[in-house]
This record gives sequence, structure tokens and C-alpha cells, in this order.
Amino acid sequence: MTSANAAASAAPRKSGSGRRSIFVRRPFFTLALAVTLVYVVAALFAPWVAPFSPVDQNIDAMMAPPGSYPHWFGTDSFGQDLLSRVIHGARYALLIGLLSVLLGAAGGLVLGMAAGLSTGWPEWILVRLIDSILALPSLVMAVAFIAILGQGVDKVILAVGLSLIGPFARTVRSDVMQVKVQLFVEAAGLMSIPRLQIVWRHILPNVVFPLAVQVTIRISEAILVSASLSFIGIGVTPPTPDWGLMIAEGRGFVSFAAWMSGVPGMALAVLLIALSVVGDGVREEFDPKLRNGA
Repeated sequence: MTSANAAASAAPRKSGSGRRSIFVRRPFFTLALAVTLVYVVAALFAPWVAPFSPVDQNIDAMMAPPGSYPHWFGTDSFGQDLLSRVIHGARYALLIGLLSVLLGAAGGLVLGMAAGLSTGWPEWILVRLIDSILALPSLVMAVAFIAILGQGVDKVILAVGLSLIGPFARTVRSDVMQVKVQLFVEAAGLMSIPRLQIVWRHILPNVVFPLAVQVTIRISEAILVSASLSFIGIGVTPPTPDWGLMIAEGRGFVSFAAWMSGVPGMALAVLLIALSVVGDGVREEFDPKLRNGA
């Protein structure tokens, strides 16, 4: 009786340790996830966390070096507090990254599903469309869309999202091509189940989860592309506290006020590294292809 109770009590502990095993087995993933959560919290509570307004100017404190009270990260050429602008910049970076990736994933899901399920000349046209989108890097595509849409946060989200449709569509089409030849899909067709119902109940669920894994990986790419657009002067407009814009504004002072570009550049680099590690950890842990290969 005692041994049975001990075995029963040990089972939940084993199950619980299995759920926490990813944090034990992947310490870099755990650290990167903690860093990402710090950025998310700072972005959500930016008005209360930041010591100053990100757009308030103080000419008397112009170009104060890091460590100067009360501007611990220094100020820029307008006397704006860099710490406050970096914290508010995290809000814009994460907002643009998440929304643009979700937009690209939605467009890629529709285009990839259509290309994977169609046959004949419609399939040829859709595949050539995906190839044409993938022919250019995401940044070049985003620049082209910005030239059409104009500048602003909403335009950057739309431009970056449209530039990411191609990679998502390619992933979805590949998954659809693999799933639709499975025996359970063919059996459903032999049972005279409507094609739309087969897609909804059997194909789509097997495609959405790998797509969600890709979303976590592409967020860092979207943030980098949006920052690059602002850096070259066609993304977010001043005085928005965007990291790419802040790095560009500090270029002219890099020889004697390197912190103007260094502080937002370091914030951007740390977030991109953390998101990349988190995305790789999620992919290696939950991607069905990798798990099956293992």
C-alpha cells in the first residue's frame, strides 16, 4: 500500500518536471526568455517606467554623457533622455514586429494553402507569385512597399508584413503538400467528405502549428527590417522614439557622443539576440519535423 501511494505521488512530480524540463535543458533559452519578458514589461508599462517623456527636450542637458544625473543613459542632441526613448522605443519595436509578422503569417497562410491545394495552371501561377516575392530580400520588398504606402508606424507594419508573406507562404505550401498525401486525408476523400471540410478539419490544423512556430522566429527579422527602414530615413518619422531612427540621428555625433547611437543600438541588438534564441528554442522543442527527425 505504501509503495503504491509512493508511486502515485511520484507520477505528478515526474509530469511536472517534464513540463519544466525545457527551462532546465535549455539555460540560454531561459535567459533569453527572461530578457524578452523584461522588454515586454518595459514596453507595456513604458509611461510609468520611463523617468521622462520621450519627446521632452532640455537644451541645458544637451548631449549629456551616460551616468549624468538624472539622465543615466545620457541625452541626445535635443536634450531628450535616452533611457526614456529606449523604453518607449521597445513598445514600437515589439508592436511593429508582432503585428507585421501576424499580417505576414495571415497572408502567407492564405497564399500557401491556395498554392498547396490547387493543381494545374492555378498552382503554377501561385507558385510563381511566391517565387517572385522570395526573389528579393525582405528589406528590399519593404522599401518598395514603403515607397507606395508612405511613412508612419502603420505604414511600416503593413510594408514589413507584406514583405514577409513570401517566406510564410513557402512554409505553408510545403506543409500542405506533405499533409494532403497522408492516408487519413485520402481516407476522408474516399468517404465522400466535402473538400472544404477536409481542409478545415484535417489539413489546416496540421499547418497552423508549424506556422505558429515560424511566427516566433520571424519576429526578430521584422523588428530588424523596421529598424532598418527608419535608419535609412523612410520608416517611422520623428519625433517617434524608434530605435532605428535614434541610431540614424546619432550618426553625425558618433566621434564625440557615441552613446547617442550606441544606447539604442545595444537595446536593439540585445532584443534581437534574445528573440532569436527564443525562436530557435521554440522551433527545436515544438517543431514536429525536428521532433520526428529526432
